[in-house]
Amino acid sequence: MNDMPLEKPQHRIAVLADQCVQCGLCLPVCPTYALDGNEAESPRGRIAIAAALARGQVLPSPELREPLDHCLGCLNCQRACPAGVRYEELLIETRALLGPSPQRPETLLSLIKRPKLNRWLQWLARMTGAGYWLPAILGGRKLGAWQSALSLLKGVERPARISTAAEMAPSTQGTIALFPGCAASVQDSEAERAAELLLAAAGYRVIRLPAFCCGALDWHDGAADAAGAAAVQVRQAWANTNADYLVTVTPGCLSALRHALPDVRVDDAYHLLAERAEQLRFRPLPLRVALHVPCTQSNVARSDAVLTDLLQRIPQLNVLRLSPPPYCCGAAGTHVLQFPERAAPLRNDLLSQVKTLDVQMLLSSNIGCRLHLAAGLAEQASTLPTMHPLTLLAQQWERVL
Repeated sequence: MNDMPLEKPQHRIAVLADQCVQCGLCLPVCPTYALDGNEAESPRGRIAIAAALARGQVLPSPELREPLDHCLGCLNCQRACPAGVRYEELLIETRALLGPSPQRPETLLSLIKRPKLNRWLQWLARMTGAGYWLPAILGGRKLGAWQSALSLLKGVERPARISTAAEMAPSTQGTIALFPGCAASVQDSEAERAAELLLAAAGYRVIRLPAFCCGALDWHDGAADAAGAAAVQVRQAWANTNADYLVTVTPGCLSALRHALPDVRVDDAYHLLAERAEQLRFRPLPLRVALHVPCTQSNVARSDAVLTDLLQRIPQLNVLRLSPPPYCCGAAGTHVLQFPERAAPLRNDLLSQVKTLDVQMLLSSNIGCRLHLAAGLAEQASTLPTMHPLTLLAQQWERVL
């Protein structure tokens, strides 16, 4: 294989693809295969396409790249694979080789990745009610992403503001740098305050990094240069912290942050809180809640079990987890913006589960997933509130004197 007459990226893709033994155990856990029943829309079908492109056996075409663009990057297949195929790496390399899709909404994403401008535009949209009337007058494929983005503003309620000013015990467990991100720093600001409060209560010192994009949206879409520039910015911000851990409240950022800082412990808050769970006390809450575990939380952070344990520390809280793979809400980075017609049925499958559970709240840790699910609930005229689990934990936290 070392003598393969291929350029380095193509060589890596071919080597990664050769790890696949075509056993098909990935098929039952793949949401897009469940949606289409089409082998090209399955992990092993995409691996075969990537290998053929890397070896020059086929030329890139819209028909060939479409299944690769449709991939959610949920990594259910990678977790189920008995051969240890590094599917995430293969997908990222192949998308970088092809470059971003022509349907990628570059202008919209440039706004999303700029938190200050994003915050101002969202305020303007809410003040004018643009999320309700503007989609009706927009049309055409190129404007579809803007319609989807505006629809995500519907149905999201602002939770009660969490104060982090409470006096805490001395910090003894090290320093955590909290990464705000781009969209999360705007839409998940309460969850970030909740993380600060809970981590400080558990004995950690928490500092904040500046708000900017980690590069996950660009890695997901094959915009390698922009993703590389974001990784440099992450390393520069981290270098000034002298922190022991880097934490994000959005599991969708984890892969990009870990890629930028391979020698740093990069995690969501749940593992660190679980290690100090005996320091935390919670007030009772007689509530029945549905827990949506985002794919990245299950397959990248792998913190779904510790999250459930933390929530169960709230007395009287009844937590009902939604079904495991092949279910995916369809948000998947920019997927909901580029392919809303595919994201909608995936979301509707999950919301039908929520309806059968007869719950009073829906919890989800990933900002894109929660906005997507909340928009679906709003379309169904449902008043079911959605919330980040950290926000709920912080609201029920009880200071021990």
